[in-house]
Amino acid sequence: QLQASGGGLVQAGNSLKLSCAASGRSISSYIMGWFRQAPGNEREYVASINRSGGLKYYADSVQGRFTISRDIAKNTMYLQMHSLKLEDTAVYYCAADRSYYMDHRIQSPSEYDYWGQGTQVTVSS
Repeated sequence: QLQASGGGLVQAGNSLKLSCAASGRSISSYIMGWFRQAPGNEREYVASINRSGGLKYYADSVQGRFTISRDIAKNTMYLQMHSLKLEDTAVYYCAADRSYYMDHRIQSPSEYDYWGQGTQVTVSS
């Protein structure tokens, strides 16, 4: 089970950190990812981290501004977001994929096996 939290209302240019707490198996047993969905849009890939934590991928739209990380002891994944833009406004979801290797398919929501409930991030001007 995945529980996303940390969303809120923030001004453009500021920062926010999302958390995804997992229960049950260790998050090191999964490829973990973040997605987001704005009203009227499809669910969009944001970032992912592989089982060892040594490989991280980002969408071009967030590269250099967002950082994905995890704390195995807390069984929690994070998404640190800096320099937030109006277009970052969305519901953010965390997800877990049972695959062993991370390739281009991890950008597709259909690749993931488990999902959190989402947390709203609203960026204002």
